[in-house]
Amino acid sequence: SVLSRYENQITILSDYLEEFPETDEPVWILGRQHHLNTDKSKLLLDISARLWFTYRRKFSPIGGTGPSSDAGWGCMLRCGQMMLAQALICRHLGRDWQWQKHKEQPEEYHRILRCFLDRKDCCYSIHQMAQMGVGEGKSIGEWFGPNTVAQVLKKLALFDEWNSLAVYVSMDNTVVIEDIKKMCWCPAPSSSAAHGSAPLHRSALGCPRSAAGSCPGWKPLLLIIPLRLGINHINPVYIDAFKECFKMPQSLGALGGKPNNAYYFIGFLGNELIYLDPHTTQSFVDSEENGTVDDQSFHCQQAPHRMKIMNLDPSVALGFFCKEECDFDNWCSLVQKEILKQQSLRMFELVQKHPPHWPPFIPPTKPEVTTTGAELIESTDKLFELEEEFEILSV
Repeated sequence: SVLSRYENQITILSDYLEEFPETDEPVWILGRQHHLNTDKSKLLLDISARLWFTYRRKFSPIGGTGPSSDAGWGCMLRCGQMMLAQALICRHLGRDWQWQKHKEQPEEYHRILRCFLDRKDCCYSIHQMAQMGVGEGKSIGEWFGPNTVAQVLKKLALFDEWNSLAVYVSMDNTVVIEDIKKMCWCPAPSSSAAHGSAPLHRSALGCPRSAAGSCPGWKPLLLIIPLRLGINHINPVYIDAFKECFKMPQSLGALGGKPNNAYYFIGFLGNELIYLDPHTTQSFVDSEENGTVDDQSFHCQQAPHRMKIMNLDPSVALGFFCKEECDFDNWCSLVQKEILKQQSLRMFELVQKHPPHWPPFIPPTKPEVTTTGAELIESTDKLFELEEEFEILSV
């Protein structure tokens, strides 16, 4: 039966890739190269292993009285979830980890999935992202752009002590090496901190945490670079540099798409981008009593979508993950060699020192919050209601 299942899988893989053209050009997926004429099955497994987040329906209303589905407005939030999930996969399981249907997965995998379930007590849920977006000027149910979702992830990550990510979102198309190293090197914890198999607790936004997760050293870096690669259309001068980013081993792909239609771009073939599409509405899925998650709907097992690079909206955000400092140093070298030295019009700048005319760089820290995630959301809702009542009384 195992052999039969394997043969069926290969048949499915062949059907899956029939839409790819016959070509000798390599396919690049998040820093890995594949060849259609020799390893089609590996290409499919690599694509289907990425966590796929889509619109969902029938989850608990956001804020208690808000929408119970994100269909029509949550696509960029879902793409942001996919980019972050890929960073967490690389952090805990490694870039070469592969998912296979009906195969038992490690506990870290289910723990990652639980971070993104559509519940107000999950740290990267649609509930938390929509609520945090209010602080970025976005009403719940309003469409996000790439930069807004990057800022939201940066804030939510402060409450996530298990993954302990340093999230850096570049400003003015400039990545500052000095600032990133200041943010990623964390001090030693107090002597009372536990080590080894420390008990899990919950942070203010429902994120799993453990004292062992706050150990000194380099905090894994999620680097997001929001860019504008043209005015109304992408400038062709940026295309080669944009494609180079998908070749880097640190690549987390890119957020972008078309106006009000967000996609998660994971690679390219020739001048076509390969992407995961969140515009499918599925039912809410919760975790089981034992903590596992029925994950069949979290992996795209259909033919991958492709679009011509020139059809891309110029507003995008590149993502990279550097687990160790040497990964970041390697990324800096690749940027200098493959992007900055090759381009007359640079896609972004990489500088060593903090620009003197900028405000001082202060690494973000977690706000002092003593409430639970649910209480925080409810108190925020009440605050908004009071503000609205005040505005009505003022009129």
